Amino acid sequence: MTDISIDGARLISRIQELGSLGRDGDGRLARLAASDADKLGRDLFVSWLRTAGLDVAVDRIGNIFGIWEPPGCEGKLPFMMGSHIDTVINAGIYDGCYGVLAALEVIEAMQDEGFAPSRPVVVAAFTNEEGVRFAPDMMGSLVCSGGMDTDTALATVGTDGALLGDELGRIGFAGPKEPGSLKPAAYVELHVEQGPVLEREGIDIGAVENLQGISWQKVTINGTANHAGTTPITMRSDAGYGAARVVTYLRERALASTSPMVATVGCIEFEPNAINVIPSRATLTIDLRHPVEDRLLEEERALSEFLGRLAADEGLSITTERLARSTPVVFDQRIVAVIEDAAKKRGLSYRRMTSGAGHDAQMMATIAPTAMIFVPSVDGISHNPAELTHDIDLIAGANLLLDVARILAKS
Repeated sequence: MTDISIDGARLISRIQELGSLGRDGDGRLARLAASDADKLGRDLFVSWLRTAGLDVAVDRIGNIFGIWEPPGCEGKLPFMMGSHIDTVINAGIYDGCYGVLAALEVIEAMQDEGFAPSRPVVVAAFTNEEGVRFAPDMMGSLVCSGGMDTDTALATVGTDGALLGDELGRIGFAGPKEPGSLKPAAYVELHVEQGPVLEREGIDIGAVENLQGISWQKVTINGTANHAGTTPITMRSDAGYGAARVVTYLRERALASTSPMVATVGCIEFEPNAINVIPSRATLTIDLRHPVEDRLLEEERALSEFLGRLAADEGLSITTERLARSTPVVFDQRIVAVIEDAAKKRGLSYRRMTSGAGHDAQMMATIAPTAMIFVPSVDGISHNPAELTHDIDLIAGANLLLDVARILAKS
């Protein structure tokens, strides 16, 4: 089964071409969901789908599907591959886009080979995976899998005050298809790792068997603004100090953990934000992740108890707001085993691993057997213009996806 390969040169060329679209005056890549820049990427992708002879379907949340349905496959649930083509601000060119374009290459290789699948084969590009302009992230796949009502999602207000539904209509991607009507028999997502493990261990392929649960909270700490020079340290109600304690607590908690727990304070703001005024308010975000639900719940409880003690000790008022919460996902073990076997036959080294990032696959796993394939990321850099995966690894991952697709499209 390893005698067939995708067109590696075309894959790399398409990644580069798509990566050239949606850059600002400073050359930064930013194709935020439902923006004019996103439209450029969508239009190019749809043109490639049509060139490949695929039927193009767009649902109401803007998810794009390229459908290959050879004779004899009618009425059967499809095998689906995909990811997303929206980006963060000042992005790299691989995150999400690689999985979408590799899936298209897989279908084209099957067509060239004369492969006869037992079911339709579909490439999907999901809307608003990154969640930069509209929240929550992974929205397209969330709606597609029934985790969020379509009308609620379309009414989401973006960071610029725009409504998602209006913006999808404006750029021509408010489709007629009801989200979820194209339910897959199985879903596989190919992605760059976005972490350093594969490269540092010298391993070609990650067979992703589970995905961390994610807990996002906003914490607001209220104290008392006062003069920075005349107020003794022991008589302060310092919201800024409270925020620093939270940052330190999370770091020390993660370092002391014997499990793969991670914690991040990604945003922090002080009020009044003056050099000579004790902060009266600190607002910060907390990102907790763990691959085991019970342990993630434990970390959430421990954080809540710490905040209670901190408030009492420092004379502060602390409130929390839930921003997002996803439970850990265990992927389909049969598909993970298919990935491992295909890697072995290709002569690729592999290891099972956990994804620390969120992906559309975690949403699709709620409605169909699902797994992911990772390829190495240089220095583990992602969400950054320096993001890089070597061409040889990109092509190897796409060929592995081809082998997996040939099995699952026949099952």
